[in-house]
Amino acid sequence: MSEKNLVLYMKPSCPYCRRVMSYMEKSHIELPERDISRDPSAREELVRVGGKGQVPCLFIDGEPLYESADIIGYLAAHEA
Repeated sequence: MSEKNLVLYMKPSCPYCRRVMSYMEKSHIELPERDISRDPSAREELVRVGGKGQVPCLFIDGEPLYESADIIGYLAAHEA
């Protein structure tokens, strides 16, 4: 994975989040994850920085990327 600062905002009950996490598991990609369903500060940060509470959201150097297909595409394109 690249040297960018990456953080995945997610919640386990979200099917789109599970799709991203499944791809990460199959591809042996490990990223910091923030579970907005268990961590109110994570949800607050997601809304404050990203402008909305939608998950999954991958922050790339502080910039939000939404939509599971776009996140998987980004991860696939930036695998080492």
